[in-house]
Amino acid sequence: MKLLLLASMMTFNTVFAQEKFENDPDFPALENRYFGQKPPGLTPKVFAPGIVSTKESLETVVTFLPDMKEFQFTRSGGKYKKPTLFVMQYKNHKWSRKYILSTDEKKYKERFNPALSEMKSFEIFKDIPITGFDASAKGTYYFYFIDFKRGGAGHMSYSRLINGKYEAPQKMNKYINSGKYIAHPFVAPDESYLMWDAEKDGANTPDIYISFRRQDGTWDVAINMGDKINTAAYEQRPRVTPDGKYLFFWRGDQKTREDGSTYWVGNPHWVDAQIIDNLRPRQ
Repeated sequence: MKLLLLASMMTFNTVFAQEKFENDPDFPALENRYFGQKPPGLTPKVFAPGIVSTKESLETVVTFLPDMKEFQFTRSGGKYKKPTLFVMQYKNHKWSRKYILSTDEKKYKERFNPALSEMKSFEIFKDIPITGFDASAKGTYYFYFIDFKRGGAGHMSYSRLINGKYEAPQKMNKYINSGKYIAHPFVAPDESYLMWDAEKDGANTPDIYISFRRQDGTWDVAINMGDKINTAAYEQRPRVTPDGKYLFFWRGDQKTREDGSTYWVGNPHWVDAQIIDNLRPRQ
């Protein structure tokens, strides 16, 4: 299944003002937040080759904690016979791996990507077959359902938190609910834009799309994020770093061995978040 090539990773965004980052003496300086990597500009690059991204293994997209002092990804393939959690911690002005006990791994993963059970704890969502979700700063849930038995049919919906209670879920419009394998939403903390991945127009790999919220509160047309991000390979799981500087996403592909068996290759990529503003419709 195309969306099972990576472990399920659901994103929950917490808003931290840029002023809070800049005024925190322990917050990594910009050049240190990303392993001292040269910024990618408007052309996506593999993130931290040889450190995070390797040729021998498959790595998932990275996820930062809101304070950006820790991030995690999963590595598999090569000598890693099963997916292995990597947590990198910024401490004493340097990055190093933080080893997590196997008994604590599930809880630790949920620090970065809250489990679906968090959303399901609300009565209104208990009987809805939800595959994954994201949430805005004010608690609006954006979630999706995929029917893998029906070739990726499904849809995305949202539910707002109003007076302490979640409203009945509402389906997103036809622009967003177009295609198949509609998945992995990332909503801006202020809900000014929404990104996700989907397969459209007969394509056999997912691409990343974005929609901007209009002034009247409705969502604009879905915009393909362009050939710098979307290629013939698989592009999935967009997310913007908590400092708002960069867009991270996963790019990979399925390969075939001589014996006919298949395997996955892929790594996290990053690009300047200015690419989002460049796609924003001008008023």
